[in-house]
Amino acid sequence: MPVVLCLLVILPLSLFARGSSDSAQADQPAPAGNAIEEGAESVQQPSGINPPLDVEYLDEVTALRQGYAVATFAGGCFWCMEGPYDVLEGVISTTPGYSGGHVINPRYEEVVSGTTGHTEVVQVVFDPQVISYEQLLEVFWVNIDPLDAGGQFCDRGSQYRSEIFYHDEHQRTAALASRQMIDEAGILPAPIVTEVTALDVFYPAEQYHHDYYRRNPIRYRFYRTACGRDARLAQLWGERVR
Repeated sequence: MPVVLCLLVILPLSLFARGSSDSAQADQPAPAGNAIEEGAESVQQPSGINPPLDVEYLDEVTALRQGYAVATFAGGCFWCMEGPYDVLEGVISTTPGYSGGHVINPRYEEVVSGTTGHTEVVQVVFDPQVISYEQLLEVFWVNIDPLDAGGQFCDRGSQYRSEIFYHDEHQRTAALASRQMIDEAGILPAPIVTEVTALDVFYPAEQYHHDYYRRNPIRYRFYRTACGRDARLAQLWGERVR
């Protein structure tokens, strides 16, 4: 998969201690979720339950049967969280979606209204023989602002909160340890506010959100730049951002 804008290489957690080419396909619009996104989207989708996906989605049960593992991360707009994982060797698939809420089968318009309790997430299916969960965590941290309790970048509200949803005890322990390591390293100006929470249900997003950054490169770049994502990441993480 192509690299978008400022993608980040895997860096060992020890570094925290003291011490893309565009798709040729035409842009395809999707519903607006906030003021910035309104400049990147235009078509309203029909109401009702989420339509069937027209892209491949590898669910957790199938992934585990095939010997893979699954991780779920919330880092603000899910358009921006697929790319950093898609380029990694050992990552089988990424799927944008919603987790952490109280409404069954929520739609995008409902989630971005902030009334369902969900946050936008990306679910990552990976081969643990090739890449570890700890490495996925390293990529997660340097792609978010872990000091922001009110959303991410220009996207405001709990529907854009950062959060790590763990699938088992190993992931919980690893996530907590990585958060503590970064805090204790003192490289950030304030304590991390990103929560570590047990995954309840993952709902795949509507199909027009899948691989949005590849299928709609112009709109995606407009949104990402206007949102100030890369500028803030560079400010927070410095040389760890490449």
